[in-house]
Amino acid sequence: MAADLVLLLVRLIVGGTMAAHGVNHWLGGGRIAGTARWFGGLGLRYPTVQAWFSVITEIGAGALLVLGLLTPLACAAVISMMLVAGLLVHRANGFFVFREGYEYVLVLATVALALGVLGPGRWSLDRLADIEITGWGGGAVALGAGVVATAGLLAVCWRPETGPTECAQPAEPVAPQVETITEEH
Repeated sequence: MAADLVLLLVRLIVGGTMAAHGVNHWLGGGRIAGTARWFGGLGLRYPTVQAWFSVITEIGAGALLVLGLLTPLACAAVISMMLVAGLLVHRANGFFVFREGYEYVLVLATVALALGVLGPGRWSLDRLADIEITGWGGGAVALGAGVVATAGLLAVCWRPETGPTECAQPAEPVAPQVETITEEH
């Protein structure tokens, strides 16, 4: 019973974190356009498509983890997202997160792999639907699909040697529009 409660808690935290990150890429800060510019600056081709796929994957994987549905595939999505982030953004900065290193993405990917191996627990839709894959099989699906998805994305879309594109340019700050009200006598 305690293990099932811990698995639920881990699913809620990791799933909620991934979903929140996806929503932030979509609606926060620079929105899709800003996320696309950032992805373009990383050397990813089709940055707007990449931004939308990122949003859909993060929100989708997060929701699946929260529900405990298709858990090894949701874990694969988290692993893939963290591998891409680790390789393209954080690797060059070393280990520690306070230096923009890969510490955080490594922890999330490892927890996702652990969930793939351990399974979603008793309080999950996988268990309810009797489609739960646990043990080395669940871990193999999570890690294997995550690595294959990462390799596929990088093979098709990563072109750092082409240099920055128009999407890689930082957005010009937009000053808030202030309406001046004057009284006429």
